[in-house]
Amino acid sequence: MAPDTESVRPERRGRLTIGIAQLLLVVAAAALWTASRLPWVDIRSFDGLGPPKELTLSGASWSTALLPLALLMLATAVAALAVRGWPLRALAGLLAVASLAVGYLGISLWVIPDVAVRGADLAHIPLVALVGSERHYLGAVAAVISAACTLIAAVLLMRSASVVGSAAAGPTKYASPAARRSIARRDNADNVSQDAGQDMSERMIWDALDEGRDPTDRPRGSDTEGR
Repeated sequence: MAPDTESVRPERRGRLTIGIAQLLLVVAAAALWTASRLPWVDIRSFDGLGPPKELTLSGASWSTALLPLALLMLATAVAALAVRGWPLRALAGLLAVASLAVGYLGISLWVIPDVAVRGADLAHIPLVALVGSERHYLGAVAAVISAACTLIAAVLLMRSASVVGSAAAGPTKYASPAARRSIARRDNADNVSQDAGQDMSERMIWDALDEGRDPTDRPRGSDTEGR
């Protein structure tokens, strides 16, 4: 019973790891949805015909990929319940790529030298009417947090796929050395005893013939065993 118990423990750890990864994916999807709702860039314009205007671009307007990526994370969190082995590894790889994409969207708000040109294009404002722009970093921070949670979830799913697959391969993989030897002896006991008995019988016959004894003679003690 001990080997079976020890084989169940890695599988339970794998399921617990999958549960943690699913929770992280839900958190990542929520953070990404929040990032899509928060303001990212303010665009100020003045065409000379009216008062100055200011337009705020949300995360969904700045990058239309935020919401689809959030849905992808939720779908992957649900799919992790039903897949094992290489499909789970494929999901983990897909999540790793998605985390890089989300991280790029968040970090790009910092690294882009000037967001005014892109903001004016998204807001459909002529460049000659563009006055200035302002960045809001809270949404980008939420996107980076989502990317980090997604990457950690991908690593956990990859590890859990290996643990669960190895546990399903056989109960002796995670058994102790003594338990593995015991199982090996139990599995091979019949074959080994038969082979050993046959070899010893033939050896005893030849030894008896070499000593000049009749190998078919039975000891006297064997006649009285049944009495």
